[in-house]
Amino acid sequence: METLSKNAPVPLYQQVKIALETEIREEKYAVEERLPSERELCERFGVSRMTARQAIKELEREGLVFSRVGKGTFVSVPKIEQQLGNLTGFSHDISTRGARPSSIVLSAQIILAGAQISSVLKIMQGAEVVELSRLRLSNELPLCIEIAHIPHYLCPNILQNNFAHESLYRVFERDYGQRLVRAEQIMEARLANARELDLLKMTAPASVLRIERFTYNQQDILLEYVTSAYRGDLYKFHLTLQ
Repeated sequence: METLSKNAPVPLYQQVKIALETEIREEKYAVEERLPSERELCERFGVSRMTARQAIKELEREGLVFSRVGKGTFVSVPKIEQQLGNLTGFSHDISTRGARPSSIVLSAQIILAGAQISSVLKIMQGAEVVELSRLRLSNELPLCIEIAHIPHYLCPNILQNNFAHESLYRVFERDYGQRLVRAEQIMEARLANARELDLLKMTAPASVLRIERFTYNQQDILLEYVTSAYRGDLYKFHLTLQ
């Protein structure tokens, strides 16, 4: 049994939580490894079941662990942090963290711009637009659903590329000389819908970060309008204000 300080200003459940959090961060437990049960934690720390349960709930609230009904509590995949000050694509963000990015193309087609898309892209209604919808993964774990709309005249025949393997941003620059220089993003949190729950392998209720991204080229022309739904439990954004 480990000794906790019952006279310390830190509540017992917090002491248990801190001990487990330290072990998780030091990788004593592997990702998706099962933590000790509440009974085992009670025996280890000499605390009540209520105290052990509260410690677990705190870890779960911070996204360090997750529960599976009837199976126990498991270590979560570490959240992927994106620096909002840098204009990079998903593939680059994941690769720089030592993981393997991949994509599943959900649809890739040329559509005719309706009122909403033509207004956003500042093109005529009925103009051709590339619509590319992909499920983006890191080490085979689905992280986001991404739907890109691109004026076809800026990158004719771009769908000849296989975007299950190609980086869209790399193709922009390599094949069309389109250099991305700035972007604007709008983010909001909401509950995942049925399609998002299915594709992102989440259990309801679950949250997603919905992001609209407007990306401009070197001529300050809007090259890409993207709507994305990121898993709220696995992704976080870091913004530095100066």
